[in-house]
Formats: sequence, C-alpha cells, structure tokens
Amino acid sequence: MAEKKMTGSRRNYLKSLLLQIGQTMLDEAAEQAQDEKTKYMEENCPALSFPACMQELQELCRKLHKQIDLVDDERYDMDMKVKKSEKEINDLKLMIQDLNKKFKKPALRKVRMSADAMLAALLGSKHKVSMDLRGNLKQVKKEVKDEEKQTGDWRKKIEDKSGMDGRKKMFETEA
Repeated sequence: MAEKKMTGSRRNYLKSLLLQIGQTMLDEAAEQAQDEKTKYMEENCPALSFPACMQELQELCRKLHKQIDLVDDERYDMDMKVKKSEKEINDLKLMIQDLNKKFKKPALRKVRMSADAMLAALLGSKHKVSMDLRGNLKQVKKEVKDEEKQTGDWRKKIEDKSGMDGRKKMFETEA
C-alpha cells in the first residue's frame, strides 16, 4: 500500500500545535528562572536599609567590604579550581594520545645550526670536543690537463698547428 501523504491543512495544524506547546514550555522555563533568581536574591541579598547616623553608615560599609572580600576569595578559589581541572584535562588528553599512538606532528621550522652547537644543545655543558666535519672529508685532487703541464712558448704551438701538418695533428689529438 502506498504511503499516505499528509494534507497541507493537517500539516499546518500540527505545526501550529507544536509551536503553541513550545511557546508554553518557554514561558514556564522563563518563569521558573525568574522565581529562582528572586529566591536567591532574597536569601543572599537582604533589603538594604540606610542608617540615620554616620557611625551606622560606616559599620554598614565595613560589613559590605567584608562580604565583598569573601565573595572575591570564593571567586579566586573557584578560578583556581577551574584552572587546575583544565590542566588535568589537558594532561589526560595527552595521555590518551600517547595510549592511542596517534601523535600530531608539529610544524617544524628549519634551523641553521653547526654540529658543535647541536652537540652542545644535546649534551649540555659536557660537550668539550669540537667536531670539524669538513676536515674529515676525503681530499680529492683535480687532474691537471696535459696542455697545462707543458710549459713553453705559445708561438711554437701555433707554428706546429699551422699548415697541413698542424691541422692534421690538431684533428688527431682531438679524436
């Protein structure tokens, strides 16, 4: 049997009912919040009566300052508890990451550091030996070409290469 579709008027009626129910629930929640607020204010903040003389006014100010100090102490204690619990949460998250073996690789920066500075950073003050890495490299000597080895008059070389005999020698030496 095919699914029966809801008519538009029925859908609108149900939608309006849901909106009415939601509105009444919101109104009740607002009234409860207001009642709780007034109840708390009556318990913790009694009605303020202004004294007639200066001495009573000073006593009232001292009393209010003591209450402010107590509230600040409580706020500070709560703040410290929150910071401590956040630190514990972060430590536990790190432990969970360690247990799961899923590490986030931080973005590394390229740092130019000599071998001596790197050993000093790793070993601390124990590092006294300096490493000259370039000094330990194998020395490679360049081969000197035959033409550079022969020293002599440059005019003689040109005379040898001039003419047919010279051209012949030039092609033979290149090949």
